[in-house]
Amino acid sequence: MTTWSDFTAEAPRISAIFRRRHIATSNLCMLATLRSDGYPRISPVEPILFEERLVIVGMPGTTKFLDLARDPRFCLHTATVDTMVAEGDAKLFGLVIDDPDTALHARFARHLFEDSGLDLRDQPFEHFFVADITSASAVEVGDDLLKVTIWKPGEGERVVEKR
Repeated sequence: MTTWSDFTAEAPRISAIFRRRHIATSNLCMLATLRSDGYPRISPVEPILFEERLVIVGMPGTTKFLDLARDPRFCLHTATVDTMVAEGDAKLFGLVIDDPDTALHARFARHLFEDSGLDLRDQPFEHFFVADITSASAVEVGDDLLKVTIWKPGEGERVVEKR
């Protein structure tokens, strides 16, 4: 499993762009999952970095989480609000792991309460999806140059430039 800390060590450029865009959009990202009929579904989500994990959280029982429970493949894209992509954008691809660790859930609920006031303490999590990042890419645009950075575990980042 590629944890967030593994990812940031191996893909510093992409992880920095992801973090910058994630913060700039109040943690909003777009999550791509696969519906039961095989078609893609795009849904807003606010993933949270917690204890070196990228946790994909949201309202339980929603279709996006039913999708992930059935098929763990996902793509997470930073919310793009600028058609010129001046601040860049990033995509993370991977699988979710449904972590059953109730002590982790309790720490996360406490963190969430302290950070946002949302009180999920002492409530069981139906699912606790943690991202196993299997590849990633980022785009940066500037000076009539498009830079696409691509990463796969163990291969480091590779930058492709296009004019």
